[in-house]
Amino acid sequence: MVPRDVAGGDPSRSGAIPRLDFNPPEERVPGLEIVDLATLHERRRRRNSRPDAVHRVDFHTLTIVTEGNGEHAIDFVTHPCRPGTLMWIRPGQVQRFVDPGTTNGTYLLFTPAFPPHFSSAERLVNEWYGPVCWQLGADPAYAVLSALLGQMRAEYERTEQAVSAEILQLLLATVLLQIDRLPHPDGGGDPDAGGEVYARFRAELERSYATTRRAADYAHRLGYTVKTLTRACTAATGQPVKHVIDGRVALEARRLLAHTDEPVATIARRLGFPEPTNFGKFFTRCTGVTPGTFRLTHQGG
Repeated sequence: MVPRDVAGGDPSRSGAIPRLDFNPPEERVPGLEIVDLATLHERRRRRNSRPDAVHRVDFHTLTIVTEGNGEHAIDFVTHPCRPGTLMWIRPGQVQRFVDPGTTNGTYLLFTPAFPPHFSSAERLVNEWYGPVCWQLGADPAYAVLSALLGQMRAEYERTEQAVSAEILQLLLATVLLQIDRLPHPDGGGDPDAGGEVYARFRAELERSYATTRRAADYAHRLGYTVKTLTRACTAATGQPVKHVIDGRVALEARRLLAHTDEPVATIARRLGFPEPTNFGKFFTRCTGVTPGTFRLTHQGG
């Protein structure tokens, strides 16, 4: 992958953050690339003055670590990487290669349009809030996923015949459906536990978090009561609906502060705060630090 900085849509749009687009150096199959993790790290070291900087992408990445140790941060949570680690980073999430260390494995990149649209894989691709990291270790699922990714790589790298995009799409759908079978990581909640109510709420939250933080507004738009939304959110995340709403706004605020140079007042307005002071109080309450301190921590280098 040789990404380049692009704007994530209209720069005046609420919540827009510059992203890295899908731009592999030699695209064998449109919308897909498969490389060694070690190869990716070498490319990044050659191209970036700060390879450990926070960045955001507009495509999906799947990583399965087969050897070595390191650390990787996804949306400001650092995960240890070791044999058996599986990571799925979705468009819009921010990440940082904290310490690649000696890790190697398979690194798969695909655009949201690449998987087939006739299966449940499409739903998984569109769910931005799913789990991001599993520590599979010696779990049989690790062998299954490794074998599937090995088949994908063999097809992707074949030279004696034309590469089949359809085979790769079907294999990728199988990979995603196998991942969907995995238990949710400890502490990650279980979005499925909230049922259709939670799924509809999360979709509306993603559309509206920058315009309203009132639980009553979401309940009215979806035709539920606030109590119903709270039950669904508590089942899925262990938190009431207001905490889920505030958490989504705070996450976007952290992404903007870490990944852009926009003034805090501009970020506040994007997220629906007319007064920067109110935004500062909200951010400090949710994260424990001021916006300025948070930005300095993640951009100080």
